[in-house]
Amino acid sequence: MAGIDIGEASKRILKQDGGTLHMKYKLFCAIFLLYGIVFCAGPVQGASEGPVFDVITVDSAITPAIAEYIEMCIDDVELGSGGLIILLDTPGGLDTSMRDIVKKILNAPVPVIVFVYPPGARAASAGVLITMAAHIAAMSPGTNIGAAHPVAVGFGGKMDDTMAEKVENDAVAYAVGIAEKRQRNVEWAAQAVRKSVSITAEEALKKKVIDVVAENISELLSQIDGKKVFTSSGPVTLSTKSAIINERKMGLRERILTSLSNPNIAYLLLLIGLAGLYFEFSNPGAILPGVVGAISLILAFFAMQTLPVNYAGILLIIFAVVLFIAEIKIISHGLLTVAGIISLVLGSLLLFSSAAPVFQISLGVMIPAIVVISAFFAGVILLAVRAQVRHPATGEEGMIGQTGKTITPVHEDGKIFIKGEYWNACSRTPIEKGETVRVVRIRGLILEVEQFSQ
Repeated sequence: MAGIDIGEASKRILKQDGGTLHMKYKLFCAIFLLYGIVFCAGPVQGASEGPVFDVITVDSAITPAIAEYIEMCIDDVELGSGGLIILLDTPGGLDTSMRDIVKKILNAPVPVIVFVYPPGARAASAGVLITMAAHIAAMSPGTNIGAAHPVAVGFGGKMDDTMAEKVENDAVAYAVGIAEKRQRNVEWAAQAVRKSVSITAEEALKKKVIDVVAENISELLSQIDGKKVFTSSGPVTLSTKSAIINERKMGLRERILTSLSNPNIAYLLLLIGLAGLYFEFSNPGAILPGVVGAISLILAFFAMQTLPVNYAGILLIIFAVVLFIAEIKIISHGLLTVAGIISLVLGSLLLFSSAAPVFQISLGVMIPAIVVISAFFAGVILLAVRAQVRHPATGEEGMIGQTGKTITPVHEDGKIFIKGEYWNACSRTPIEKGETVRVVRIRGLILEVEQFSQ
C-alpha cells in the first residue's frame, strides 16, 4: 500500500470516469435525436395518408332533431379536410327540416356526400331533395329514390285544391332549382314531385339523378377520386384513394331528441303523463306517479314541438281524462266512461295532422295504448264507485244488518254476542236464548234486534 502513488491513481480513475461520462453523453444525444426524428416524422406520415372524411348515419324520418344533427356535423368538419359522408335511409319527413338541411348542404364550405346505403335503404320524399343537394350523390345497389310529392300538413292533413296546387308548384320549383344547381336531371326532379315517381339506383345513375353507384364506402371513395366539386369556399378536387374514415356516432342528446321525435313515443308519453297526474291528484302524497307524470308530460310537449301536431287531438285526449274523472263524481252508469273512451280514440286519430305515414301513430301502438288507458281509468272508477256504495264496516252504520246470537232471552232487555262482543239488546217480540238475530236499529248502547231466519 505504501508503494502506490495516490496522485497518479487518482488521475487514472478520473480519466476513466471522464471517458465513461463522454460515452454516456453521446448515447443520450443519439437517443434524443432519434426521438426527435420520430416525433417530427409522425405528422408528416399522417398527412401522407390522406384527407379525413367524417361519416354519419341518418336512418330515420327527417325531423328538426335530425336537421340540427346534420347541420352540427357539417359545421364540425374543418376546412381542408375531406368532407362529410351522410349514409341516408329515410322515408321522408317535415318540409321545414328538409329545407334547413338542403340550405346547409348547398352553402357548405366542405364537400358533402350523400350515400343512400345500405342495400334496401331508400331516399323517399324529403330524402330525394337532400340527396340531390349533395356535392356527390351516390346510391348502393338495391336502394331506391323518389316519391317526393308534398304531403298535406294541416287539420286532418287535408288542403283545398287551390292550396294543394300552390304547395305542389312550390315544391316542384324547389326541386328543379336544386337539380339545376347540381347539374342533375331537372325533368326527373319535377316528376318525382308531381307524379311521385321512384327509381332504382341503376336507373338513377342512367338518368343522371345521382353520380355514383357503389357497393360500399370504400368503392364510393375509389370512384369519386379526382372529381371536382364546387363548395361555398370554392372549387375542390376530391382526393379520396387514401382517405381516412372517421365514423361519428350520435351523442346521447341527439339520440334522445331523435327518439322523442317519434310520434308513437310522443303519444305514449302524453298518455302516461296524464295518467300519472290523474293518479297523483286523486291520491295526494303518492309522489312517484306525480313525478313520472310531470316528466312524461314535459317530454311529450317538447316532442310535439318537433311534430305536426293537431291541437284538437290534444284537447280531445285531455277531455277524455276529464270525463273519466267526472265518472267518479257523477254516477252516470258508465255513460261518461264510454264518452271518455270515444274522445280518447278520436283524439288519438287526430293528434298528428300530417297524412304522411311516418308522422302517424301506428295502430299497433294506438290500439293497445287505448285499451290499457281505458282499462286503467275504468278500473279506478270501478273501485271508487264500489267504495261509495259499500256498506260501512265500522260505527253505528256498520252495525246495522249484522247478525249475532242471543246469550239470554231477549225482549225488553237481554244480551247478544255479535262481532266478537257482548251487547245489551232489546226486541219488539220475545226471542229465546241461542237464536240468531239481526240488528235493525241502535239506541245509544242498546241494539234493537229481530229474529233472523236463514
